[in-house]
Amino acid sequence: MNKIYNNLTVENLTKTDWFNQFNYFQQKEIKQGLQDNLDVLIYAKPEYSDSKMMQIRLGLLKKLDISIYAKKKYNYRQMEEIRLGLEENLDVSIYAKEEFTGKQMEQIRIGLEANLDVFIYAKPDFNEKQMKQIREGLKANLNVSIYAKSNFNCSQMNQIRLGLKEKLDVSSYAKKECNWKEMKEIRKKLKNEQKNI
Repeated sequence: MNKIYNNLTVENLTKTDWFNQFNYFQQKEIKQGLQDNLDVLIYAKPEYSDSKMMQIRLGLLKKLDISIYAKKKYNYRQMEEIRLGLEENLDVSIYAKEEFTGKQMEQIRIGLEANLDVFIYAKPDFNEKQMKQIREGLKANLNVSIYAKSNFNCSQMNQIRLGLKEKLDVSSYAKKECNWKEMKEIRKKLKNEQKNI
């Protein structure tokens, strides 16, 4: 392929059998890369969807180390989050792991951008909504250790976080056996009692 690629114009390359193995959207990504003078052979592989090709192409355009994410094991959303982290010079090794979904990676990336201690929540047993609650607590300098536990769902975490933000003693309801609605009622009651002191 190298020989063919080096000796053909973009127009002639698009008429080869090699090029025809790709679908229309993959072909668009390859053409765009050729127009941008990129080494399209890095991503012009049938196993890469057009979305994955785009993430690799965008990384090549910005001269990023695409070898970190140009891997079959990542879906395009994971590739995108790793690429965005590389663009910001973040330590993507913290979340460039197959066990994290793209949305989990996003929460870790946002935390890294804000210089938060993401190691508290960069764990696969937290889903992205739980991660967000912990991240928001860290951002507000709250004691997230009270609710950064996988046995609390995101709604429970939210009620505990809100209570901490309101400077309430959340110990009365930061219990896994309380559902989030019960937590909300207790939190409101505590808030009212605080006002009346």
